[in-house]
Amino acid sequence: MKFNALFLSVLISFTALSCQEDTLPKPKAMLRLEYPETGEKQLATPHFEFRHTGVEKVKSNDLNSITINYPRLNGAIFITYKKVDGNLEKLLTDAQKLSYEHVMKADGILEKLFVNDTDKVYGMYYEVKGNAASQSQFYATDSLQHFLTGSLYFNAKPNYDSILPAAAYLQKDIRKIMESLQWKEQP
Repeated sequence: MKFNALFLSVLISFTALSCQEDTLPKPKAMLRLEYPETGEKQLATPHFEFRHTGVEKVKSNDLNSITINYPRLNGAIFITYKKVDGNLEKLLTDAQKLSYEHVMKADGILEKLFVNDTDKVYGMYYEVKGNAASQSQFYATDSLQHFLTGSLYFNAKPNYDSILPAAAYLQKDIRKIMESLQWKEQP
């Protein structure tokens, strides 16, 4: 009798426990982000011109300062033009210094030399890894008359993991800007 009661209670316990659903691990998922493709556009000023893609809004305060806004990505590329007038060394030092101001928060800065002998565009592209304020910086010059700097910023507290997909998208546009940059000769 005791054996039957024990057997019956064990059987009821197993039955009750076996009625639960099996615990399965969650399947791997990929974050799907869709970025606007507005086609390639030409931006021209009296000093230079370039092509860019995916841009939603361009704002220019004057001929020397341009902001390419990406409202859906909550970011912008800031571009500044300066005339070279015996100050090339200072302009280069300032551009490099600006890029390396992010080294305190950055996990690393990757430098990529840019040379386009055909259009006389020479520069440097900096890709900043980590929780830095700017994810990309660049400068370009013809070494004689023109000097252009650019920076990518997001309107949010830097969190590298969160902004990485948007940063990669905008970094492609920065490379497009550098590759298509052409200077306009000044009289």
